[in-house]
Amino acid sequence: MARRRVIESVDGNVLPMRNAILFRRKGRFWPDIFRPGRYMCILMFWGLMTLLFMMLLAKFALLNTLHDLKLDQSEFITARSVEISIRTNKLITEGDDIIISEFKKIPLLPKLTLPDIWTKPNTDLYYKCVQRSSKDIISGDPTNGYILVHSNGGLNQMKIGISDMVAIAKVMNATLVLPSLDHNSFWTDPSDFKDIFDWKHFVEYLEEDISVVDHLPPAYASIKPHQRAPVSYSKASYYSNQMSSLLKKHKVINFTHTDSRLANNGLPNPIQRLRCRAMYEALKFTDEILELADKLITRLRDDDKPFIALHLRYEKDMLAFTGCSHNLSKAEDEELRQLRRSVRHWKEKHIDGEERRRQGVCPMTPREVAVFLEAIGFPSDTKIYIVAGNIYGQDGVKALQDKYPNIYTHSNLATEDELSPFNNRQNKLAAVDYTVALESDVFVFTYDGNMAKAVQGHRKYEGFRKTIIPDKKNFVKLIDRMDKGLISWEEFSMKVKILHANRTGGAVLRKPGKVVKSEESFYANPYPGCICEK
Repeated sequence: MARRRVIESVDGNVLPMRNAILFRRKGRFWPDIFRPGRYMCILMFWGLMTLLFMMLLAKFALLNTLHDLKLDQSEFITARSVEISIRTNKLITEGDDIIISEFKKIPLLPKLTLPDIWTKPNTDLYYKCVQRSSKDIISGDPTNGYILVHSNGGLNQMKIGISDMVAIAKVMNATLVLPSLDHNSFWTDPSDFKDIFDWKHFVEYLEEDISVVDHLPPAYASIKPHQRAPVSYSKASYYSNQMSSLLKKHKVINFTHTDSRLANNGLPNPIQRLRCRAMYEALKFTDEILELADKLITRLRDDDKPFIALHLRYEKDMLAFTGCSHNLSKAEDEELRQLRRSVRHWKEKHIDGEERRRQGVCPMTPREVAVFLEAIGFPSDTKIYIVAGNIYGQDGVKALQDKYPNIYTHSNLATEDELSPFNNRQNKLAAVDYTVALESDVFVFTYDGNMAKAVQGHRKYEGFRKTIIPDKKNFVKLIDRMDKGLISWEEFSMKVKILHANRTGGAVLRKPGKVVKSEESFYANPYPGCICEK
C-alpha cells in the first residue's frame, strides 16, 4: 500500500493532506478556520468582493430611482411650499399669540407653483353618510307632547336653530309644530316658514324621523304653552330627561329661543345625522326662491367662466354689533355707536374696534378684500357675486370695484319684475344669495357669522367645494406692514398665498374646544357626523 502523505497539526493530531481544509471534521471547522493564515485571507477577500458588489447594486438602484422621479424645479418648490404652509398653519393654530415676525422665517420662493385658484380640494376618499338605520325610524309610540318653536335671528340663524329643534323633538319623542320665524330682527321681514321653505317637502322628508304638524290639534289648542328657553349647547340627556319631564307634564312647550341650543359635539351619531338631514335636505327653499337663484347663476356663467361668491358682511348692523369702524369717517363711527347703544340685547356697548381688528374678529373692509383676492392670485376680470345687503360707508364697494369691476348682486342681475315678489323680504333675498353662494365656484367670507357657517358647512357636505377661509388676524398684520412700507407687494403676496394654501375648505376633522362657545360649529363643519371616509 502506498504511503499516505500526512501532516501533523499544531496540537499533535495527524490528518491526511487531502483533507487539510478540515471540512470533514465538523467539530474542528470554526475554531481552525479563524486561525491566522491563508484561510482567513481568503474569507476576507470574498467578504470584500461581496461588499463591493452590494455597493454597486445600491448605486445603480439609487441612480435609477432618481432618473424615474424627474422632479423639476417647480415641482420641488410646490412640495416645499406645502411643507411651509403646513408649518405656518400649525404655528397659527397652536398659538394665537403668533407675531408677524414669525413669517420672516419663511423664505420668499421664486416662481412658486401653487394649486390653481379655482381647484377644489381633493376629496375622493369622503362621502355623505346621513342615511337613517331601521332602528332610527319613528315608532308608533304615542307622542309625549307638542313643541312650538319661535325661531330667532336672521335667516341662517333660524335655519340652524330649526335643524336643532328637529333633532331635539326626536330626543324628546315630541311632535314638532311648523316653526314660526322672527319678524322683529334688524331686517323686520314679515315672511313666515311657508314663504321661505317648501313646507310640504319638510314634513314628508322627515316623516320617518319625527312627526311634524301644521298647527296644534283642537284637543291641545286651548292649552297654554309652557314658555321655556332651553340652555345653550346642551347635551341630548338634558332634553331626554329634564325637558321630556316638562313636556309630559305640560303637553305643550314653547321654545322661545332656538339658536345654539344643542351641543356641537358629544351627541349620538343618529342625532348628528338627523341634524344634517334637516339642515341640508329637509329645509329646501320654495320653488320661487330656487328659480330666481338658478336664473342668476345662469347669467353669471353665461360665458362659461367661473365666479366667486363673496360674503362681504360689511353691513351697518354687523359693524355696529362688532364695534368695527376701520376706514370709516368719524360721523359713520358715531352713527354705529348710537345704533349699538339703542339695541337692548346687544350686551357690549363700549368696544375698542382697532383691537378687535388686530385680533381678527372684524369684518374685512372692501379695500382689504380687494387686496386679499389680488394677493391670492385672482385676476382683475374675475366675476364676483356679493352675498350681502347694502355695504355700509360713504364709499361702499368702491375700493373693491376699482380693482374688480365685474361686481354683481341680486339687484343688478335680476330684473325689477323678478325682484318684485322679494321687495321688503330680506330673508327671502338672503335665501336666494345662499343658493348662489352654495353653487359658486369659490366661496369667500369676510366674517365668521351664521351665513358663513351655514354655507361653508353645506359646501363641505356637497363634496368639499372650494371655500377660502381668511386668516384675518395674520392678514391684518401683513397688510399693515405692507402699508407702512416694511414689506414689498411681492413678499406680501407670497406670504398670503402660503398662509392660505391649505385653508380652502378641505376635509379637516372638527374637534371639541376647551370653551364650548368658541369651538368650531357643527354646521360649519359636519365632519365627523355626516361625512365619512371611504
